[in-house]
Amino acid sequence: MIKASGLTMHYGPVKALNDVSFEVNRGEVVGLLGPNGAGKSTTMKILTTYLYPSNGTAIVAGVDVLKDPVAVRKKIGYLPEVLPLYMDMEVRTYLNFVGSARGLSGAKLKERTDAVLDATGLRPMYRKVIRELSKGYKQRTGIAQALIHDPEVIILDEPTSGLDPHQILEIRDLISDLAKEKTVILSTHILHEVETTADRIVIINHGEIVGDGTLDELRHKAKDRERTAISVAGDRAEVESKLKTLDGVSHVECADDTEDCPAFLLYTKAGVSPWREVSDLAQAQQWQVKQLGDKPLTLEETFLTLTEKAGQAPTK
Repeated sequence: MIKASGLTMHYGPVKALNDVSFEVNRGEVVGLLGPNGAGKSTTMKILTTYLYPSNGTAIVAGVDVLKDPVAVRKKIGYLPEVLPLYMDMEVRTYLNFVGSARGLSGAKLKERTDAVLDATGLRPMYRKVIRELSKGYKQRTGIAQALIHDPEVIILDEPTSGLDPHQILEIRDLISDLAKEKTVILSTHILHEVETTADRIVIINHGEIVGDGTLDELRHKAKDRERTAISVAGDRAEVESKLKTLDGVSHVECADDTEDCPAFLLYTKAGVSPWREVSDLAQAQQWQVKQLGDKPLTLEETFLTLTEKAGQAPTK
């Protein structure tokens, strides 16, 4: 559905993108992550034909963004970070205006307006002036304009920016509903949003792709050692001392200060599991093991590791 090939973008002497290539399959939700200034917005602006790349190209829904940008615009819905709203319009007037600009009229315009009002939960606000809406409903109106022409591809730049937790949940549910029928690219700084909604994640740093895959695939790429979580009923200092003697364990980190049932993280080389050694030690010491399992990297840890490996301290 989307294929970016060798995208490079120069702003004068600054190279915002450097040979960026990735694909998004039909019906897939892809999270686009990166520190501030990494090139995420530039990538989305190229895909939506707001910008032409210095080099490379992209195919969106079978159409080349350079050869036929108008046809690309007909196939995409775009929510930029700065909402494209006319604050003095009523919601209904604004959606009719956007729909008309998209070539809709008559019964078809009414049908699509009704559809996006229901999809975004805007019907109670239909006759409200946009200026009077809450931040959450303004965000919904921005999404509604992106959906009015029933596009095949939805590109959302920071769709939950500035929203409260309840509004974030509402927008998250809306994105999940969109994903049932549309191809979605979602860019956000809220890592949990990507973790809960995206099928795949693309991480950009310094204008280059530093990670592309599922969360498990990115964890594997970022992981340079194994982490094993263990919780044992016993004296914390004694348990910690014994765990440090295990072969292959390079570091023991106290994960919980509870004295009677302390928890630890054991670090070993990638691909080396200490489970058998821990089990033998626990049996020899007659420990009551409460927990023993792998401790995978979180998305935040994965993101920080991959961006640091690319040579930049992460920006949140």
